[in-house]
Amino acid sequence: MGTGLARSALRGHRPAFAGTTVAALFAATVVSAATTMRSVTGAGGVSVEVGDMAVVLLIGSIYMSIFVVASTMGTAVAQQHRELALVRTIGARPRQVRRAVVVQAVAAAVPAALAGCALGALLARPWFAGMQAYGLIPGGTVLRFSWVALPVCLGVAVVTSAAAALLSSVRFSLLRPARALGESVAGRRGLGWLRTVLGLVAVVGGSVLSVLLTRAESDKAGQASFLVLLLFCVGVGLLGPRIVGPAARLVSAPVRRLGGSARLAMLNVRAQPRRFAAAVVPLVLMTGFGLTKIGMRTTAEHHVGSAGSAGEIWLDYVGTGLYAGFAAIAAANTLAMISFERRREIALLRVVGTLPGQIRAMARWEAVIVAGTALVLGGLISLATMAPMLAQAFGSPVPYLPWPVLVAVVGATVLLAVLATGLPVRSALRRRAVTVLGATA
Repeated sequence: MGTGLARSALRGHRPAFAGTTVAALFAATVVSAATTMRSVTGAGGVSVEVGDMAVVLLIGSIYMSIFVVASTMGTAVAQQHRELALVRTIGARPRQVRRAVVVQAVAAAVPAALAGCALGALLARPWFAGMQAYGLIPGGTVLRFSWVALPVCLGVAVVTSAAAALLSSVRFSLLRPARALGESVAGRRGLGWLRTVLGLVAVVGGSVLSVLLTRAESDKAGQASFLVLLLFCVGVGLLGPRIVGPAARLVSAPVRRLGGSARLAMLNVRAQPRRFAAAVVPLVLMTGFGLTKIGMRTTAEHHVGSAGSAGEIWLDYVGTGLYAGFAAIAAANTLAMISFERRREIALLRVVGTLPGQIRAMARWEAVIVAGTALVLGGLISLATMAPMLAQAFGSPVPYLPWPVLVAVVGATVLLAVLATGLPVRSALRRRAVTVLGATA
């Protein structure tokens, strides 16, 4: 029964597993390229500092890969709760449900890992050329693909997908069939004590580490700021609706005065904090990380006239772009999957007389609220990360961010949210409402 369930889930939730496949593909591509570059920088003739930066990029790429793949796989599994509850009611055992979920996770991840490993070899070429152009790698060094990348890619993509799928299904598979069916409709209430404790530990740990870094050298503090940022983001991710819900209420308050579609979007976001928290968290990571890494450089340049050597700045921005890409893919996948999951809700709105234009406007306003919430939380996390170090280095905790940078970050966040939300909604509107309701009944 397990294999049959897996095939059925892959057919019935193609957009969800397409998202996890894209996430695993991007993760494997970056990890493959980073592994190859690490083998080049560790071969000799390269400065210790550049080698250390390559190690940081590799570790960061693996960490972000795990975060993105686990996040998207968890969302994909959550969307199957109704189907999993139904098969439990007809006699499927918990282990059969878990096996089916793991099988479909592996089926989506293996091809992505193999393709990403090959694409990573191509990505390593411009990366290598850029490092040579900035004098970070000696001119006579030859780029060779590292076969170590293959097991690393498979480990990151496949093992992470399977583990995330298993963990996401364990609790639900053990519920009594009647309770599982009810929870699949109404959703789970509360976060659970373990998740709450871990979230609080992450937030407190980020705060403590940020204060401790005020006593460290500026270069080391700048590199360790990545860990501070991750702790804050992990804390927000674990606490989820407890943090995102109040922030979304604050952001959405002015929206209700901008028309019926905007008011409906506000009510949707407030009524379903758990669903929209899943969409906000990856955007928080993207905005928080981007503002922190860019803000550290622009503030240093504003105060002392230079942010460091051109080669080290280039390498740092490459890493920033890769990490932001991870977060952007996670955010886009999550938003798209949430929009796909709501196709029945959209069909019901059409049946009661809501016009397609009004539904599209509602989706745009929801995207704006989600993006605004992410920008507020990401900005606060960025400020909490940078402020102690900036105060110690320059005497002021306030970062300097040129307005074009702020406009670019805000614009990119809003555009990503609008596109990731709007495209699935437009696709759902192309189908007849009665057909959708019949298919999802």
